[in-house]
Amino acid sequence: MSALSNVPEPEHSGLLKCLSAAFYAASSFFIIVVNKTILTNYRFPSYMFLGIGQMVTTIIILFAAKTNKKIHFQDFDKSVLIKIFPLPLLYVGNHITGLASTKKLSLPMFTVLRKFTILMTMVLEARILRKSFSNGLIYSVLAIVLGALVAASSDLAFDAESYMFILLNDVFTAASSVYTKKKLGIEGLGKYGILFYNAFIIVIPTLLASAFTGDLHKAIAYEHWLDAAFVSFFLISCIMGFVLMYSIVLCSHYNSALTTTVVGAIKNVAVAYIGMFVAGDYLFSWTNFLGLNICMSGGLAYSYLMFHGSTKPSQCNQSGIQEYQDESKVPIPEGSTEGLPIKISFNIRGET
Repeated sequence: MSALSNVPEPEHSGLLKCLSAAFYAASSFFIIVVNKTILTNYRFPSYMFLGIGQMVTTIIILFAAKTNKKIHFQDFDKSVLIKIFPLPLLYVGNHITGLASTKKLSLPMFTVLRKFTILMTMVLEARILRKSFSNGLIYSVLAIVLGALVAASSDLAFDAESYMFILLNDVFTAASSVYTKKKLGIEGLGKYGILFYNAFIIVIPTLLASAFTGDLHKAIAYEHWLDAAFVSFFLISCIMGFVLMYSIVLCSHYNSALTTTVVGAIKNVAVAYIGMFVAGDYLFSWTNFLGLNICMSGGLAYSYLMFHGSTKPSQCNQSGIQEYQDESKVPIPEGSTEGLPIKISFNIRGET
């Protein structure tokens, strides 16, 4: 059997789709707050070292679970590299740019500019997974992007470097989301294999890069390692890095890559609202506030179309996305067209 053979994906209930989406939104919201506290309030100098901590935590948790036969994924061999490529590369790019943008941007503007991930994900799903979308879904996505443009037009705290990081993060997130969805259908990997081998393959190169750039030295020399409050936040971030990645894979498993991305966008608008009052770095303007509301309206419209359905079941699958078929009318296996919101990344973002 080919190393890249696909496992057909079973039908999932609407309840599982909604619960996995809610789990992802909650996990992503929480880790953004924790990472913002570490990188901004405590001024921790190394977002790369924080990411390494999250990778190591993921490896330890999944290895222990596999050893105790709580979960299963294939043992490492050369076929794993073929199966999982290019996710590790996308993962590290998503991870680094995500943490860098979290540190450099205000929370509301971070969430606004992350909306461009949605449009990028839709384009990549159309090109890589050969999916087509109903007009309603396209209009709702454009509304989200329009809202982001309106909101960003009032940003008086413009920083070219910050904007570059977050736009790169959008690209990596969209690509990793689509490819993770695709890789979920590869036999032998599954949810846990994707999480484990992404972290396993990348952690040593990332650690070496951190040491070579001096980033590791800055992290080790950080003055608050004996501060119990900081250490608690750091450990919570490491654990939540694993939880976030699991929630992203789970949401992508039960939904489409685009749906996972939109869920993150809706959550991010909620974060932006909260950031107006508690983050202390938001410059309020009515233009920005109007843009956020347009984003939320587009996200809610998308959610309604996805979970209530506005198209005929014979034409579209339960995600509201029309499946592509070739001239022989043989449908593309569902498992081969779906993947993460890796994203993969320890997108502290989750988003990501």
